[in-house]
Amino acid sequence: MSEVLERLGVARQLSFCQTAGFCYFFRAVNFLIQRSELRDLYDKVAAGERISEADALRLFESKDLNALGAIADLARQKKVGNRASYIVNRYLNYSNYCILSCQFCSFARKKRDADGFELSIPQMVEKAREALKLGITELHIVGGLHPSLPFSYYTDMLKGLKAIRPGIHLKCFTAVEIAFFADTYGMTDEAVLRALMAAGLDSLPGGGAEIFAERVRRKICHDKADADRYLSIHRIAHGLGMRTNVTMLYGHIETMAERVDHMARTRALQDETGGIQAFIPLAFHPDNNQMRKLPAPSASDTLRVHAVSRLMLDNIPHVKAFWIATGVEIAQMALWFGADDLDGTVQEEKIYHMAGSRTPESLGTSDIRRLIRAAGRLPVERDTLYNVVTPAEAPDRARP
Repeated sequence: MSEVLERLGVARQLSFCQTAGFCYFFRAVNFLIQRSELRDLYDKVAAGERISEADALRLFESKDLNALGAIADLARQKKVGNRASYIVNRYLNYSNYCILSCQFCSFARKKRDADGFELSIPQMVEKAREALKLGITELHIVGGLHPSLPFSYYTDMLKGLKAIRPGIHLKCFTAVEIAFFADTYGMTDEAVLRALMAAGLDSLPGGGAEIFAERVRRKICHDKADADRYLSIHRIAHGLGMRTNVTMLYGHIETMAERVDHMARTRALQDETGGIQAFIPLAFHPDNNQMRKLPAPSASDTLRVHAVSRLMLDNIPHVKAFWIATGVEIAQMALWFGADDLDGTVQEEKIYHMAGSRTPESLGTSDIRRLIRAAGRLPVERDTLYNVVTPAEAPDRARP
């Protein structure tokens, strides 16, 4: 671990003790913050005051990553104590056929492409049935904007999945998919959501947000539902009693100010509705897409994004370090930079792996619990709504 810290440049002035691990490291950081240029923001967060957009931009521009981590860790500690959560879940993609042409996407295919796929409802049900044997509590389902499936495909899919086990939580369809359904089938966004909820939809994932800034969206996803539509669909979902997540794709052509703007719009929606459960920074991966000439974000940038997210989004309960996107080691470190959740077991993730991710496609619960403990946190298995399923004191072999 000390080698990783050195690579990140966060241990320049510190003697990191391998055996004591993160605890001694950040005690030293908390000492050093007394001399940091960010001391006033540490005091602001300690006093429970909200940071401004100007403060967030300053945090992004500061070279004092040590102090930033300490401030974010203080905010995380005030939110959740020493716990870090995860879920036993299964990712499923029903199809990668898509009418969009997002520059960063390595997942989407056209009908003419040999490696495109489309799963039938029986195939989706069978995959879910196998996953249920492993004790999952959530199915996370998204896909491309398919050009020819009827709306009944989606409602029948939800009904078929609920028929296997009514208690399974179905977190399905991004706001971009909801907008596509409405436009394609001549419905309002609310009508689509109500029909899907009647069929078994429980909550919305956060995908499709990318960066809200219009300048960036014109360049990387010009034909995708815009930021106002994305936020409006989440607002409607909250009004109907559903909980949602929000993501942010970082590390490509966006500016620091555009990152802050994305967070500010998310915070404003949460002030209005209170329906967002988690904010999920998603690292851009350049392989196999039209933005392959750009480098992937650095580890230090990943930690910075998670830390500023925790500080800016003071009204959102959780910040997720999605280990599939960050890599396992950096996700562990993000637990000391504001993150308090590692997502889950995942199983057969396609979108990031088609973009070059070299992480495993799944992790067992015992692996995740050990990772969390190694980072100095107490592992807590949760369900989608963040209710505790397996507490920290349970043995690491408690689940498959």
